[in-house]
Parts: sequence; C-alpha cells; structure tokens
Amino acid sequence: MKHQSPIALLTAAVVLSAVLFFLSPLQAAEKKEKFDIAWSHYAGWEPWGYAQQSGILKKWADKQNIEIELTLVNDYIESINLYTTGKFAACTMTNMDALTIPAVGGIDSTAVIVGDFSNGNDGIVMKKGTKVTDLKGRPITLVELSVSHYLLARALDMNGMSEQDVKLINTSDADIAALFTADPEGAAVTWNPPLMQALRAPGSVRVFDSSSIPGEIIDLMVVRSDAPEALKKALVGAWYETMAIMESDGPKKEEAIASMAQASGGTVEEFKQQLATTAMFYKAADAAAFAASAKPKETMEQVRQFSYAKGLYGESAPSADIVGIAFDDGSVLGDKNNIKLRFTAKYMQ
Repeated sequence: MKHQSPIALLTAAVVLSAVLFFLSPLQAAEKKEKFDIAWSHYAGWEPWGYAQQSGILKKWADKQNIEIELTLVNDYIESINLYTTGKFAACTMTNMDALTIPAVGGIDSTAVIVGDFSNGNDGIVMKKGTKVTDLKGRPITLVELSVSHYLLARALDMNGMSEQDVKLINTSDADIAALFTADPEGAAVTWNPPLMQALRAPGSVRVFDSSSIPGEIIDLMVVRSDAPEALKKALVGAWYETMAIMESDGPKKEEAIASMAQASGGTVEEFKQQLATTAMFYKAADAAAFAASAKPKETMEQVRQFSYAKGLYGESAPSADIVGIAFDDGSVLGDKNNIKLRFTAKYMQ
C-alpha cells in the first residue's frame, strides 16, 4: 500500500474542512425545529394573521432558529381541542377556555401573551326584546360552556335570573350569526366578528356585553409550558412588533388594519369598531403589569368556581381545587401539586 505524502494529507484536510464549512449551515437549516400554532378569527387575534402575512412572524422565528407555521382554525373550540390533543404547540384562547379544556385535560400551559380583554366585544343580542329580563323563556344560541356561556350566566345573575329561566342551544361560532339573522325571534350570545354580523340583522338589539364585566374575558396566546423558550420568545417578539405598527400613525398602520379587516370578513370601519370594544394591550409593559396584578387571580377565582359548578372539571371532580392555577406572585389557586395553567409577565417583560 502506497503512503500519502504529508502535503497530500494536508490538502485533503483543507478540502474536507471547506466542505464541512459550507454544508453545516445547510444542515442546520434542515434541522430547524418546526412548531404549529393555531388561531381563530376574533378582533383581538387578527394581528396574528397579519404577522404571518407580513413576514413578521417568520422574521422572529428565524431569529430563534425555528420554524413557525400558523394555522387558521375557523371553529374556535375545535382549535383548542386540537391544541389539547397535541396537534398544536400554542393556540389563541380565552382564560376560561384555557382552564376548562387543556388544563382540565392535563396539559400544562402558560399564557405567554395577554393580548387584551373584551370590553364590549362579547355580547348578548336579541330580537323582540330590549333588556336581559326579556330573555326569560327564550331559546338562546351560543357556544355552550365557552366564555359566551360565562357571559350569559353573569348577565342573568346580575339581573336576578338564572339559566333555568332560558333554554340554551349549543351552536358552532361559525353558524351563530346566520342562525340569529334567519330567526325572527332570535337570541344569541357571541363575540366579534359574529356579534357585529348579528347586530346588522333587522330588529336586533344588544342587551348586555362584556363592558359590564371588564377584565373578566381575557384573550391569550397559550403555549405548552414544556415548549422551548425559543418558541415563546419568537411569538412574543412577533406580537409586539405587530402591536407597535397598530399603535403607530401612518400608511403602515392603515395597511395593517385593512389587511386584518379583510381577513375578518368585514370593512375597515367595522374592524375599527371591533377594536374600539377590545381593550388591547399595545405596549408589552401594560400587558405585563396587568398579568402581574391581582386582576387575573380575582377573575380566575370566579371562572374556576363557575366552571366547576357547570361540570367542566368532569363529573368525578371533588372540587374546583383539582387543577392548580399559578400566578407571578407565587400564589396558586387550587392544587399546588397539579399546576396546569400559568399566568406570567416574564415574556412580556
């Protein structure tokens, strides 16, 4: 066997190093971890669609060397069910649904973004009536056991009524506006954009909305707690870059608003009206302050008691304490050894 010269060996080593140098970035790109994220149409979540369409989401994913695929799921509750079963690593949802579906289902989740709270974006509409007490004896379409159910329960209680006074008709949020419009004696509980569509029906009256219970219906981006920090940071970074555009003045903001309005199926004016009834936290500092305040804990105490009373913890649940909800001050509502929902200002800070 002929021995190679030292010069030949050195040349081969240099060539091999060069090949590895050029290959490694390609291999790294191939090995980027991919995360699937779900969202649904709602005024406070439309910015996610814009973040994707504008390239903002990809930019922040690239910064964290990951891939993010954002998927629109038109059936809101189904999006949360899919998150719970493992189809998605993160999902937009309200505080109540985060508790009653993934948390009760055993999925440890963290609210990394408090996007807003509903301040009129969820409401009760009816025909042939002008006040909550006119709902007595009426069938009401809603997404049963969702925040709409919670809103209705709060409205009835504040008006000296109970669910025994009405008849609930469980309906997909995608169908509510059309069913309400077609029914001459319709009554419905829903959120925007279906709420605004329902209000366009002749004879419809808004008899109650979430502005009467501010800070109780909170809209979140919820991520599996064991997901990498890279995903959490990328989502938060993309969100607040989008928020900065929405809060600014000029053509870029108008372009963003027009894009969101079109995606939601309404006009720019209608979308701006929806934003007006959404208490958006455009600044990360404001969202972090809210997350770290006493309000989420006060609200979640009400929500968990309501959820337990409605059987959303399961028939075998002995009390509302079966699931733990953790907060930034170190306190926990429920079982400290079974924390499945976490509110934190960490990422927004």
